[in-house]
Amino acid sequence: MEITPGEQDVVSLFHALQHSGTDKEAYLRTLSKALRNPSAQLTFIKLENSMHLLVGLLTGSDARCRLQAVRCLHELSHSPHTSMASACLPATPYLLTYLSGQSTKFTELCLYTLGNICPDSEVVKERLLAQGIIPALASCIQNQTHNLAVVEAAGFTLFQLLQTKDAVQKVIPMVLASSLPSQLLSVLTPDPEFGLAPAIECAWCLHSLTSSTVDHRELLAQGALTQCSSLLVSLGGAVVDGNTDQGVELLVCPLLRCVGNLLSSCPVEALCSQLGDVHLVAALCELVFAFLHTFPALARETAWVLNNLTAHSTELCSALLMFNLAPRLMELLPFSQGINTMILRVLANVAHKKKEFCIRLAELGLLSALAATLKMANQDMVTLSLEVLFMMIVSSPQIAEQFVRQGGLSVLEAIQYNNEGEVRRRATHLLEQHILT
Repeated sequence: MEITPGEQDVVSLFHALQHSGTDKEAYLRTLSKALRNPSAQLTFIKLENSMHLLVGLLTGSDARCRLQAVRCLHELSHSPHTSMASACLPATPYLLTYLSGQSTKFTELCLYTLGNICPDSEVVKERLLAQGIIPALASCIQNQTHNLAVVEAAGFTLFQLLQTKDAVQKVIPMVLASSLPSQLLSVLTPDPEFGLAPAIECAWCLHSLTSSTVDHRELLAQGALTQCSSLLVSLGGAVVDGNTDQGVELLVCPLLRCVGNLLSSCPVEALCSQLGDVHLVAALCELVFAFLHTFPALARETAWVLNNLTAHSTELCSALLMFNLAPRLMELLPFSQGINTMILRVLANVAHKKKEFCIRLAELGLLSALAATLKMANQDMVTLSLEVLFMMIVSSPQIAEQFVRQGGLSVLEAIQYNNEGEVRRRATHLLEQHILT
């Protein structure tokens, strides 16, 4: 069988490590570089006692050799070969043990190695759970709170574990029963020097937890909605000030989804106290505009959360008017990609809550905005516009008169003439029952 130069290097280095004395660290450093080659990785694990040798060096008394040995394991964990995760199993008890101490770089490598191998094999995942990876990660984050590089690596490893098959049944209950949720929440404070990375990893872990369970009362009790909302308010404020770090969208996205998911378990009467700050609606509006052109899908998700919040709470609808956000939102109604539909739903939520809100929206120019959206080709927008117009008109006769003065009569007549089915019936009802009378 032909052996490539990289594979031959691995064989030679393996034999050298078996017999060398003081040169082990140098041989290990060379081996870790050679193991970046996928074919060399396979060659290495097929060598008899190769993993036994590596584990022996990992657990030996020489700290420099331990660091180089874990580098070798880390390279193996990156392998595209599915057999590699199982091959690394003899090392996992030691990798988990080392999470409680050692140097920062050593602990990082242990974490990333564990994170790389856990999604590749059901056997590996089961073994890691049995060996105590959940309490080990909890202890690691707790003890290394101020070591943000390690916290980021721990978040990565936990996220990989949460993405494994049957995680909903086997992993998430163990995570929720541990101290990990509260520790993840404590990390949701971006460090001005280190950056967003640890908060991003932990936010995606929380997103996995909120997406995979129906009952979020435990997370609500630990302040998950409050913490996620507070960070979104801070990020919205940073956008206003022009201080947007590169990659901020990677943090905003999981936070938005966490808030959206948690709302389903939050009683309406407790919503504002859970959010902690009605300024969230203002922050979300700023984020919609910030991502409108660069990340339109994220702008739409932001509008979706704003829609859910205003559908739940009269107080948040009042805040939207108090902060004079409605005119800015109306500016978004001409946009496509689903953003305008979501924004119109937000305005519909406000109109639905109180007659006084309808009058205020009319004063702010919503009727002229509706006259424009009623002419759109998008039938969803036309239907929703008719719904909002109906709420506005039935709230006050003066609003009907104002709509007619702004040319609304001809707009509704055109809908009658050019449309069929439900849209036509709605337009006819508005005309005959509320405007022409």
